[in-house]
Amino acid sequence: MDRLIELDKKHFIHPTSSIQQQQLEGPKAIMKSGDGIYLTDTNDNKYIDAMSSLWNVNVGHGRKELAATAAKQMESLAFSSAFSSFSHEPAIKLAEKIAQLSPKSMNAVFFTSGGSESNDTAFKLVRHYWKIQGKPEKRKIISLKRGYHGVAAGATSATGIADFWKMAGHLMQDFYHVKSPYKLSAKESLLSLRQVIQEEGAETIAAFIAEPVQGAGGVLIPPQDYFIEIRKLCDEFGILFIADEVITGFGRTGKMFGLEHWNVLPDVMTFAKGVSSGYIPLGGVVISDHIHDTMKKKSEGVLFHGFTYSGHPTAAAVGLKNIEIIERENLVENARVMGEKLYQGFLDLKHKVKIVSEVRTLGLLGAIELAKNPITHERFSPTSNVTSKVIETLHERGVICRGVTYGGTDIICFSPPLIMTEEQMNSLLERLHDALQAVQKGLLT
Repeated sequence: MDRLIELDKKHFIHPTSSIQQQQLEGPKAIMKSGDGIYLTDTNDNKYIDAMSSLWNVNVGHGRKELAATAAKQMESLAFSSAFSSFSHEPAIKLAEKIAQLSPKSMNAVFFTSGGSESNDTAFKLVRHYWKIQGKPEKRKIISLKRGYHGVAAGATSATGIADFWKMAGHLMQDFYHVKSPYKLSAKESLLSLRQVIQEEGAETIAAFIAEPVQGAGGVLIPPQDYFIEIRKLCDEFGILFIADEVITGFGRTGKMFGLEHWNVLPDVMTFAKGVSSGYIPLGGVVISDHIHDTMKKKSEGVLFHGFTYSGHPTAAAVGLKNIEIIERENLVENARVMGEKLYQGFLDLKHKVKIVSEVRTLGLLGAIELAKNPITHERFSPTSNVTSKVIETLHERGVICRGVTYGGTDIICFSPPLIMTEEQMNSLLERLHDALQAVQKGLLT
C-alpha cells in the first residue's frame, strides 16, 4: 500500500486535483472494486458513490455484461479507423440508436471520446455550417456564466467558471459569457443574452450553448420557461442552439435527455458520460437534419475534423449494450421515481438542519446549498471551509460526493447511479443528515 502511494505521488498527475496536496497527503483513496452504487478502496472501506464518480456511471459499477461485450468486440475487431469513410457495424448501429433516442429531426451523429471533445466538435461544426453558406463571420459562441463545457481549448473558453480559465492564463477569442438565471430572474438572464447579441451583432454569432441543468456550476435548474424563451431568442436572431447533454443525457434527469423536460428542440446536442456509463471513453454530437442536409449539399472535399478514436468499435459496442441496459431495466423511470424521494429527503433535511438553505433535484441530479443564515441566505465566509468540511465528514461516513464553492457558494452535489433503490436512498440520506448535523455542531461550538 505504501508503495502504491509513493508511486502515485511520483508518477501520476491527477486531473482536476491539487498537485501540492497530492504530494503532501498522497491519493485520497485508492479504489480497487465497484459493485452497484458502491466503491471499495484498498483498505476495504466501502463508499456510496453518490456522484456516479463523475456524473457518469448511470448503470452502476461492476456490470459483467459490459465487460463481456467489450471482450467479445475486441476479439473480432478491437479497433478500426473511421477516417476516409471506412466504417464498421458497432458505430453504424450506435449512431442509429442514438438517432432514435434523440429529439425529432436529429438523425446524424459524430463520435468522440468524451464531453470536451464533443463540445469542441460542436463549435467547429456550427462554424463550418455557417462558413459553407457564405457567412464565415458567424463564429462567436455565447454561453452561460457558471456553465461547464469541458477542458479542451474551445470547451474551456465556453465554460463560464473563471477558475478553469486561470490554469492556462487566457481564453480563446470569440467566446462570450452571459448571466445565468441562478439567483436571478429568467428575464434578467435572457436580457443579458439579448444585449450581447445586439452588441456583438447576430451576423457574427454562430451559436449559443447551455446545459439543461448546470452540473459543475452547482446543479442549477433553470426556471420553467427559460429554455422556451432561449429557443425563441435564437430563432429571432438566426443563432444555432447547442444543448450540452453531457451530464443530463441518458436518463440522469428522469428523461432520456434533459431538454425534454421543457419540450425544446436544439439544433445540436452533445453527449458523453452516461452513453457508456464510464465503462469506456465515448461521446458525440448529434446534429439536426437541416444542418446535416446543408452539409451534404455544400460541404465540399474532406471534413478536416476527427479524432483517432471517433467511432471506436469497442466503445460503440459497449455504448449500445449500456443503452440496452438503461432501457431493459427502465432506469430512466427509476431516476424519476428515486429523484422524487431524493427531493423529499432533501426537504426533510432543510427542516431539520439549520445550515441547509436551499435544495433542488431533477431526477437523480440534485444539490443542497448551505448558508450561515438560511432565511436571509447570508453565506459563510470562505475561511469557514464549510463545503470541504461536509465533503470530508461524508467521506468518513462512507459517501463520496462533490462540493462547489465557485463565487462564494457552498453547494453539495449529488448524482448517484440510476439503479439506486429506496433502501439505498434512505441510507444515503441518513448519512447526509448525520454529516450535516456534525458539521453544524462544530460551527456552533
